[in-house]
Amino acid sequence: MENIDAARLQMAFTLIFHIVFACIGMVMPFFMVVSHKKWLNTGNPVYLQLTKAWQKGVAIFFVIGAVSGTALSFELGLLWPEFMEHAGPIIGMPFSLEGAAFFVEAIALGFYLYGWNKIPPKFHWFTGVIVGIAGVASGILVVSANGWMNAPSGFDYVDGKFLNIDPVAALLNPAWFTQALHMVLAAFTATGFAVAGIHAIQILRNKQKEIHKKAFKIAITFGAIAAILQPISGDISAKDVAKRQPVKLAAMEAHYETAKGVPLYIGGIVDHQQKEVHYKIEIPNALSFLAFGDFNAEIKGLNDFPEDEIPNVPIVHYAFQIMVGLGGILLFAGLFFFFVNARKKQWLSKKFFWKVFALLTPAGFIALEAGWIVTEVGRQPWIIHKIMRTKDAVTPMPGIVYSFFLYVILYSILTLAVAWLLRRQIKSLNNTPKLSV
Repeated sequence: MENIDAARLQMAFTLIFHIVFACIGMVMPFFMVVSHKKWLNTGNPVYLQLTKAWQKGVAIFFVIGAVSGTALSFELGLLWPEFMEHAGPIIGMPFSLEGAAFFVEAIALGFYLYGWNKIPPKFHWFTGVIVGIAGVASGILVVSANGWMNAPSGFDYVDGKFLNIDPVAALLNPAWFTQALHMVLAAFTATGFAVAGIHAIQILRNKQKEIHKKAFKIAITFGAIAAILQPISGDISAKDVAKRQPVKLAAMEAHYETAKGVPLYIGGIVDHQQKEVHYKIEIPNALSFLAFGDFNAEIKGLNDFPEDEIPNVPIVHYAFQIMVGLGGILLFAGLFFFFVNARKKQWLSKKFFWKVFALLTPAGFIALEAGWIVTEVGRQPWIIHKIMRTKDAVTPMPGIVYSFFLYVILYSILTLAVAWLLRRQIKSLNNTPKLSV
């Protein structure tokens, strides 16, 4: 395996794992503080029990996210030294601010975990809010750095040199807002449906129904709202990509010929050699409208771009279809929940209702992973769009394949540890009697 292949595989593998830990770590604190607030308002001991169970989950994912994120930061220098040499001074600010947000989150989490009966109740609850806000801020700052790779700004590129560096302009690059909005909503959707699904499974198993129903309602409310808002974010992102990265848009939809009034493809099998998409469903003029707000707008096809600047079209297209398809399913599931909760409460006693959400447990994270594949693979062959190619940024040192295998082992151990800890937490919650007020 060549260095470039091993490096890309290692980065992809670790990102795929870390993003799950990071998103849950961002979102779970909000579930925890809502449950905590309900306990403060009602005095219902079930909410206290749920809060203390969820705080353990928050602590687990904070630690695992810190470990996996630290490993990722070392990877940037290990695998892409040429990239870091030039990009480091430009995007150092979001990474530095992310570190500050992480420390705020760590301090607030310490207050929250050990502050029971030691600090005023309202301040104790507020430290939990800070954990959530700092976690989201941390995620946004990292996404800002990634946005810079898609929309480099804050410097002048002259004769292969990066001059007149403006870290603030790099932080607030043209892609940061659209990517951050899309990512935050995706994190809330994925985590909300995953947590709700786990509690739905426990309800189907007839375990501590009262606490699991309350937990389900909190988690699914967050997840459903985010899933319903996500298409708005997706539309903003699609228009941004159409303007700045037209080759990525063409790869997402596997459109090869430049044309006006271009249809939107649903599904289909890509034949890149023949430059065709078979068995697709076409919605006339829809892509032109979604990309530019004009049913007759021109969309550049892949054939108009140099062959060495076209990403892996099948991977990008299939990942995009998975993301959009699962996102649509989650949107309707969110609407279904609100409809049942408002008009058909009797369905809450039916097994089919809980089975729907149990089946959707992994859907949000599958969609989220597919979305990152679209973002990262769709940018290739560039590590900095139109500035530096990925092959020119990789380390010349041999033996990166061994680093790849080492990281596979490390992240596999982390995953097994998380699975074991969460299984133990669920068993403990199911076997714990209700707490007294």
